[in-house]
Amino acid sequence: MTQHLPPLPEPHRPLYSLVAWPPQVLDTWMRRVQATLNVSGFGLPHLNLRAPFQTSLSGPDLVAAFRGGLRGEPALEVRVRGWKRLSGVIFLEFELDPALADLHTRMLEIGPSSRAPYDGPDYRPHLTLALGILPWAEDLLWEQVQALTPPLDHFTVQALSLTREERGEVQEHHTFPLMLPPDEEAPRTEAGAAPS
Repeated sequence: MTQHLPPLPEPHRPLYSLVAWPPQVLDTWMRRVQATLNVSGFGLPHLNLRAPFQTSLSGPDLVAAFRGGLRGEPALEVRVRGWKRLSGVIFLEFELDPALADLHTRMLEIGPSSRAPYDGPDYRPHLTLALGILPWAEDLLWEQVQALTPPLDHFTVQALSLTREERGEVQEHHTFPLMLPPDEEAPRTEAGAAPS
């Protein structure tokens, strides 16, 4: 039986992602916990709306495609579900409500592009706390994480960012503001701006 694996990244093409940055209070808390536990994720804490992918589209064409796909998209509320553990990784999972699931599915249609194994039916919105945990440390770390309570249980995503990763460095490529209800003012320090 032949197993079909996703294609390997092409070395000359960058990896893009579509992410939401958590609010500053959650970002700061996650980074402090990572420092205390001596663990890390990949880059700054972020919620993937689309996991790393490659495309034959140029940078400007990709931005235009996402701009079209996100035109009129309302701000999105995400709710913390709790800590999850998989082999070698611990993350803070968010609820996959119908609005978030629909947005994720529509963002996968933008391309042509590769698709990550954890997009589509296996998509779990999350902030990674620890990645690449050694097997002997998993149980101890999981026990410590169970006692931690995030400083908030939900937040509003006011913008999405297209990031570009090349040679191990992730950079924000373009930001797409989401539509707020007319009666809401958008505080710039809330979710949606890249954390400092």
